[in-house]
Amino acid sequence: MLGLLLCAVCGAAGELHSLRYFDTAMADPGPGLPWFVIVGYVDGEIFVHYDSTTQRFVPRTEWMAANVDQQFWDGQTKIAQNNEQNNRARLVTVAPPEPLPGCVSGSHTWQRMYGCDILENGTTRGYDQYAYDGRDFIAFNKDTMTFTVAVPEAVPTKRKWEEDDYAERKKHYLEETCVQCLRRYLEHGKAELGRTEQPEVRVWGKEADGILTLSCRAHGFYPQPIAVSWVKDGAVLGQDTHSGGIVPNSDGTYHTWVTIEALPGDGDKYQCRVEHASLPQPGLYSWEQSQSNVVPIVVEVVVAIVVITIVAGVGLFIYRHHAGKNENGYNMAHRE
Repeated sequence: MLGLLLCAVCGAAGELHSLRYFDTAMADPGPGLPWFVIVGYVDGEIFVHYDSTTQRFVPRTEWMAANVDQQFWDGQTKIAQNNEQNNRARLVTVAPPEPLPGCVSGSHTWQRMYGCDILENGTTRGYDQYAYDGRDFIAFNKDTMTFTVAVPEAVPTKRKWEEDDYAERKKHYLEETCVQCLRRYLEHGKAELGRTEQPEVRVWGKEADGILTLSCRAHGFYPQPIAVSWVKDGAVLGQDTHSGGIVPNSDGTYHTWVTIEALPGDGDKYQCRVEHASLPQPGLYSWEQSQSNVVPIVVEVVVAIVVITIVAGVGLFIYRHHAGKNENGYNMAHRE
């Protein structure tokens, strides 16, 4: 995945609210697939969508569909169609003479991620970043009003964009238009976006080859920002932990997990610390080793109950079968 775009939906430090758009143009998308797609996110939730097949900018949430009129969608559709044409041209003009390493000739991809954040301290920030054929390509810095290239192939694009007022227009959009739109969308979706759902936290351990691996999983939380860490003897551990990132669930909530390796027998020295907007204070969760025996015990009890039930059922069937015979040994007639 792209370095500049990696985990862009997942949030960043200090972020309170975010508006982000992802544009993807593909020279060879495959049969039946649109070659150009735009997806918009508010606070990590998809709320708008456009593709080159439908040619329409459409809502992806009920709160967005209910709060804006058709004039808005018509205007956004025209902007998206214009972006589609620009991206078609960039697929050709930006293409290097030879395919980049790992890429098939003629199968090029142009991606853009742009948007703005409202931070916890009330300030804002904006970003506009591009990637080509799976590699970081060029990025705009609104504070310095400059374009930073990531590969030599981006130098011609940098020169072209710096020759006109492209930087001025980008800066105005990121600092003014984008922030205004984000505030408006947050108002439209405040009932949905403002909800909080507490994470369900589970801690377990597994010992193998003389190493105890402790895992902490937080599931079903909303909103997305969360801090999960391991604590040993009151000190927060960072370097030795491994995180699975923040991943969306199908119901609109999120889950994440963090693991750490420890010495066997030291499991009781570690705690999982979880900070989330739904929790009045950070929660501490320990590994209860006795829980590892719960599942086998439950399984044994269930199996025993099933066996007893089957035996009793068979006995009852035999009893009824014999009781239902007459003295001559013939079964009595019965109705289903």
